[in-house]
Amino acid sequence: MQAFLISTGVVALAEIGDKTQLLALLLASRFKKPGPIILGIFVATLINHFAAAAVGHWLMAKVGPDIMRWGLGVSFIAMAAWMLIPDKLDDSNLLRERFGVFGTTVIAFFLAEMGDKTQIATVALSARFPEQLYMVVMGTTLGMMIANVPAVLLGEVAAKKVPQKLMHALAAALFVGLGILTLLTPLSL
Repeated sequence: MQAFLISTGVVALAEIGDKTQLLALLLASRFKKPGPIILGIFVATLINHFAAAAVGHWLMAKVGPDIMRWGLGVSFIAMAAWMLIPDKLDDSNLLRERFGVFGTTVIAFFLAEMGDKTQIATVALSARFPEQLYMVVMGTTLGMMIANVPAVLLGEVAAKKVPQKLMHALAAALFVGLGILTLLTPLSL
């Protein structure tokens, strides 16, 4: 039970203000369907954290924190640039038509969680509690849900009151800030 409780607390705290929490808010404001988004976040997190527990430690040892830091920093800045592109794809609902709200959420959330601090925390926790892999994954998944479900529910409310262009500009600014911060700050486990 200790592995479960520690994993839940660590990830819930680490997720506050994280890029995936911002993604949850953006998905909610874009699609306005909290049920499939919440389920998509749950499925993506479960898959991602199982993968992190199984192979994440090996990957970090092979890639190293410096390469991971640069990859994440550039990814954040690229995401900021994408946020500023006019909503042509958003208007056509290409992703939504192809994968639906649930599928789009699973794909976007799974990719955003790659190399994220909560994924790295899952790697560290699974190394700390090697005999309790399932408790670690269940705890880290619950921690993600504790942090992201309110973001989804607030995102739907915000979508009704805040213009999309403003949401995109704020998201872009946050991603640029995260990118710069990541590039300037060494990663540690």
